[in-house]
Parts: sequence; C-alpha cells; structure tokens
Amino acid sequence: MKIKPGAILFCLTVIAGISSCTSKIISTNYYTQNQKELMHIETIYKYLYDQKPFAIAFTSNNLQIVSVELKTDSLTYIYEFNTKDARLKDSLQKFGYDAEKITWLITTMQSIKCTWLNSYDYYVNNKEQRLIFISIKPKVIRRPFSPPKYYMLAYFDEPQHFDENGLLLDGSNTKRLRRFNYLLFKRITDKICYTVSEKFR
Repeated sequence: MKIKPGAILFCLTVIAGISSCTSKIISTNYYTQNQKELMHIETIYKYLYDQKPFAIAFTSNNLQIVSVELKTDSLTYIYEFNTKDARLKDSLQKFGYDAEKITWLITTMQSIKCTWLNSYDYYVNNKEQRLIFISIKPKVIRRPFSPPKYYMLAYFDEPQHFDENGLLLDGSNTKRLRRFNYLLFKRITDKICYTVSEKFR
C-alpha cells in the first residue's frame, strides 16, 4: 500500500499544529498558575541586576545544584553549589552581592520549577533595551526518544507588537518577525512572551 505524499504532508501539518497548541497551553497555564511568584522573581532580579549583573541556572534535574554566574568589571566567574551549601551565601557576599535576596530568588525558583534566570540586552532604533529570560520546567509527558523541550518566558519592559498569529514583531510598522537566539516568541500578554527550545538556555 502506497501512502501519498499529500497525506504525509497533511499528517505532519496536523502534528505541528497540535505541538504548537500544546506548547501554548503549557506555557500559558504555567504563567497563570505561577503569575505572582514570577512577577516577584522578575521584579527582584531586575533590581539586583541593575546593582550588579548575575545569572542563575539549575544544573540538576532535582533543582538541588545551582550554577551562579557572577560578574566583576573585568571577569565573569561561574560557581556551582548545592543550594543548602553555606558557601553559596559566603561567595555571594564575597563578590558584593545581596546574598539574602539572591538565595530567596533561588528558593522561589525551586518552588515553581524555574530553571534559569538571565538578562538579555538588545537594540531597537539604536536604543538599548533589556528583557528577562525565565526558563521553566513544567510537568509534561514526553514521547519515547523525543528530545527534551525547554520552555522559556521573556519579560519585556515595554508593550510589544505582534502579528495576527501572536508572533513577536520587530516593531509597529513592520511585519518582520523578531528573533532572540534564533527563536521566535509568541504572545502571552503584551509584555510577556514564550518560546520552546531544544536547548537548556
């Protein structure tokens, strides 16, 4: 029995559509369920980052091992700790960070399965802008042998522009899609988007 190419194309289109819909449901549901905690994480991280840049990433599946990227004027240091290790606070204090607030961020991220927190600078009309990336680890059932998917939320300072499908645009007077790290983003609110990546960050 031969399968027509048109039938294969139709099936692939349906699968892609289902996958896209599922990604939206997962990302939107996660945002809705954890909106309060996410808002606090974003607000406190922006405040602390403006004082002294840093990034946080969990490197173990159980979110017990955390990698902290600490920046000085000339160098960037990356340290990995067990979240209960006293050296975590000691190292933060040594580099002049607010150890209490950063450990609060780490604990809150653990509580809602948030795996990565970082800032990203970009330019619009030669003006520097910043967004906050928050990676999440929702509970999903994966198909056998399928690569893991990483869900990322992007928090913008200003309302963004989107096309009729909710895809992020480069601006108000263009239909050109905006990408970050080659990824397309879709609307959750006018200032918050999501994407799905096969990379951790």
